[in-house]
Amino acid sequence: MSSERYLFTSESVTEGHPDKLADQISDGILDAILTEDREGRTAVETLVTTGLVVVAGEISTKIYIDIPKIVRETVRRVGYTRAKYGFDGDTCAVLTTIDEQSPDIARGVDQSLESKTGQSKDAELDQIGAGDQGLVFGYATNATREYLPLPIVLAHRLTRRLAEVRKDSTLDYLRPDGKSQVTVEYENNRPLRVDTVVIAAQHHPGVDPAALTRDIVEKVIKPVIPDNLLDDRTKYYINPTGRFVVGGPHGDSGLTGRKVIVDTYGGFARHGGGALSGKDPTKVDRSGAYAARYAAKNIVAAGLADRIEIQIAYAIGVAQPVSIYTETFGTGKISDQEIAALIEQNFDFRPAGIIKELDLRRPIYQQTASYGHFGRDDIDLPWERLNKVINLRRKTGLERKLVKSV
Repeated sequence: MSSERYLFTSESVTEGHPDKLADQISDGILDAILTEDREGRTAVETLVTTGLVVVAGEISTKIYIDIPKIVRETVRRVGYTRAKYGFDGDTCAVLTTIDEQSPDIARGVDQSLESKTGQSKDAELDQIGAGDQGLVFGYATNATREYLPLPIVLAHRLTRRLAEVRKDSTLDYLRPDGKSQVTVEYENNRPLRVDTVVIAAQHHPGVDPAALTRDIVEKVIKPVIPDNLLDDRTKYYINPTGRFVVGGPHGDSGLTGRKVIVDTYGGFARHGGGALSGKDPTKVDRSGAYAARYAAKNIVAAGLADRIEIQIAYAIGVAQPVSIYTETFGTGKISDQEIAALIEQNFDFRPAGIIKELDLRRPIYQQTASYGHFGRDDIDLPWERLNKVINLRRKTGLERKLVKSV
């Protein structure tokens, strides 16, 4: 039997990338609201460009929040602290244009169609309707200990390492903006080796390009990517244009929700198109995506499939999903129909059910706005917990150990 080989690539960006800066501002506003008002609702978009931050959207809350203060604190924490970067938290202008949530949307969220028509079987969990129509995907694979595809895992590790060596002055000439891209060679759908690594690192204008390349390879790439994945055929492209001085919002505008593939599975799984950041958990673009990941990860960790993709679709104002679809790509240890039944029996995908199960009305979101919403080992995220595994295995009657990651 011949082996199938192919290349797959994913990218990540640092917290100083303009799009990610916008995501962090939007989620910082959400966290500030949820700190004092657990019922607050937000749909906040942020635009950043040279010397300017614009915050727009809809907020419904009982409290006052100082949006300019949140913006400036976020910008400074990321590292834009000097005007010579073309953008800094002390001198940038902050404009806000905020309205309340549309009453037409609110009436569907406040009371679901099931509650209005007397079709509700659970008054508490059927109360909230989905904040919009749309579809979300969840994915998990046992190819890594993070239950994520290897390219996005490595890409995130690289951008986190870029920020780390900048902040601890290991490479004190680096600036906040940066990107990574990792191409992995697969054989029979299992990761074999790293074929190409691309790093774009914003830097001080006086740094020698050859020294920067050497430093990035030795202090960023090699400490992050395991030796057994690198070989003499691995290609490295470090700042391929030769210079990356002008960056951040000064070099390119940034916008909330423009890095949804970076946020999720690096393109390895499908995406429904909805952004995550800036949205409270009544918005199923966010809570539904978390619930789908939660189910997928527990299914794979229970040994029921080597990988799985779950699609959930919603109608605005309706609590129950209009459809749930599962695909195990031929890796299921039981039939896909049996897995789908287990998912529906063990996971509640109604907005109120997701919020209750994962305790989502908490200020936990800004920390997800850079380096991915899934597979994190540096923060405790409820949708990453494996607390359904034992029950899933017991219900199938399968007596096998948890799948070990490679």
